[in-house]
Amino acid sequence: MAETYKNPVKKLIPSKLETGYQKLMAKLLGPFIPKSMTPNLMTGIGVLGGAFAIVCALLANISPLFFIGTIFGLFVHMTADVLDGYVARSRGMSSRAGAYFDLISDVLISTFLLLAFGLTPFVHLAPAAFAAPLYGVMNVTMMNYIIYYNEFQFPRLGPIEAHIAYSLFCIIAMVLGTRTVFTVFGIGVMAGDILMVVAMIPMYYEMIRMAVTLFRRLKETDR
Repeated sequence: MAETYKNPVKKLIPSKLETGYQKLMAKLLGPFIPKSMTPNLMTGIGVLGGAFAIVCALLANISPLFFIGTIFGLFVHMTADVLDGYVARSRGMSSRAGAYFDLISDVLISTFLLLAFGLTPFVHLAPAAFAAPLYGVMNVTMMNYIIYYNEFQFPRLGPIEAHIAYSLFCIIAMVLGTRTVFTVFGIGVMAGDILMVVAMIPMYYEMIRMAVTLFRRLKETDR
């Protein structure tokens, strides 16, 4: 069993979509979770789902239909990602190690999935490379909120929104393939490029907003 701690982190989730999905999965699947299931084991199931999604994304170089496997893996990861917290809270098994495992696994899966997308012919590598570090930088800020204020500050565009965007990319890639939408400086822009850039704009804003807000709070605390 994971070591529990008496001062649990206060989780702040501004996304109604995130909280709604958490409640839905807890209601639908919570009663069927085995007693032997631990939060870390549930996170591990999510990691396997994320790894499967990445492998299928790379296999999409053979056929875009492998993106169906990516969508399935994303669903497994997204669902386990909300249920690990449910198991931890409902069974009094919250732990610092578990919280770190949850965060770092999300960073790794998001980063390598975006890079895997960039290695397919359905999006150029440049936008995928600029999107890849986003979730990692956000999680660094989230970890510092935990360290300094004992708050788990979710971004307003969080994991659920990211998983939906990843799945939407897979669907667009399967439907439109490598078709050029328009050309810029002799470079053919595909639907995958457009989605990647459009999704990055609010995510970069949220990343900067969270970092600046934390910096200002720390400055006020230092006075």
